[in-house]
Amino acid sequence: MRKIPIKGAIVDDNTAMFYDYFGMTCISPKKVSAILDEEVAEGDDDIVVDIASNGGDVFVASEIYSMLKNNKSNVKVNVTGLAASAASVIAMAGDTVSIAPTAQIMIHKAWTRVDGNADDLDHEAGVLSGIDKSIASAYELKTGMKQSDLLQMMSNETWLTAQDAVDKGFADEIMFVNEEDDEPVMNSMEDIPSKSAINKLMNLILKADKQQNKTTSQFENPSLKDKKLAILMERRK
Repeated sequence: MRKIPIKGAIVDDNTAMFYDYFGMTCISPKKVSAILDEEVAEGDDDIVVDIASNGGDVFVASEIYSMLKNNKSNVKVNVTGLAASAASVIAMAGDTVSIAPTAQIMIHKAWTRVDGNADDLDHEAGVLSGIDKSIASAYELKTGMKQSDLLQMMSNETWLTAQDAVDKGFADEIMFVNEEDDEPVMNSMEDIPSKSAINKLMNLILKADKQQNKTTSQFENPSLKDKKLAILMERRK
């Protein structure tokens, strides 16, 4: 199993060198590619992507998203903290997306800094509009929602709780929920008791053992009253 940590800023490879030099957390296409290229044992080639990031460069996120989608291995995404902005795009690459009950996904429209005349500003507005649609396409592919609805959510800067994310299709499941109730998948000719039935039986056995030990302890360590009664009965004989 290969684990890819999407932590800190999402940056290009050159910027990652700057972050690494100062010991700042980041993720870049080169780092992701290196993990994907790692040799793994046959049958253990799943990819787990853990996400806790405020986002970063949208085109870098697109590159990482494409790497994961193009990979033939099963990709499992775990949103453990905040998957905001560009990080939410990467999250959509998972075959399965799980989100912690305390985590959130935040989506919004792209932004940039620009100066120039009216033509320059109009041009940049068009570029940003196109980027927004590209981002929405990743959400659309995962959720099945209409792009117009997604663009409106982005315009509103929408923060999704774990339940919201599952309800709207951004995530498939909430982590840590009903883990004890998971039943194994069987391939057998005979019935095998369920985990819940086994747990109930084991609890009953433990209670019975405790009661038996308590009773045995009482016989092995008689009270002073019992000792006196025993002496009295012996004398009567």
